[in-house]
Amino acid sequence: MILTRRRFVEGGGVLLAALAARPAVAGNAEPVEILMEGNDDGSHVWYDPVGIHIQPRQTVRWTNRDPGNSHTATAYHPAISNRPRRIPAGAEPWDSDYILPGESFSVTLTEEGVYDFYCVPHEHAGMVGRIVVGSPKSVDWMADAQADGDLEALPDVALKAFPSVEEIIRDGTVRRV
Repeated sequence: MILTRRRFVEGGGVLLAALAARPAVAGNAEPVEILMEGNDDGSHVWYDPVGIHIQPRQTVRWTNRDPGNSHTATAYHPAISNRPRRIPAGAEPWDSDYILPGESFSVTLTEEGVYDFYCVPHEHAGMVGRIVVGSPKSVDWMADAQADGDLEALPDVALKAFPSVEEIIRDGTVRRV
């Protein structure tokens, strides 16, 4: 077969069509990093940032930089420790299990909405975080979380630690205070 200019151009058109048909991937292939940190004496622990705004199909990676504690990154969901659902209805809940110092855990979030997460051993110390994915139309987990009295309520210190959805969307990243 002789490669003519016409066949070369046709082949290029097929290649361009195939590339255009691929699903769009979020602009940054690198995971968005959330650090798990703590004071040297262990008296205070936190996620940094505590709030992030990402696009659907982006990956979030939690890395434990706290040399004195193990942490988790756990979605609020009834399937995990009988907690209220505070992630989008169609989203899969996650639980990292214990992450030792220097280790990481990642999850790719595909559903638009608000995802609240916590550290199992440190939720009562206010170690919680919030991820806003895309442009959520509503915070649909709020009604469910308030309606089901059989689920374990969030401690007040955790509820006060979440940055607002508006602040996260406005700033993109909310650092701990």
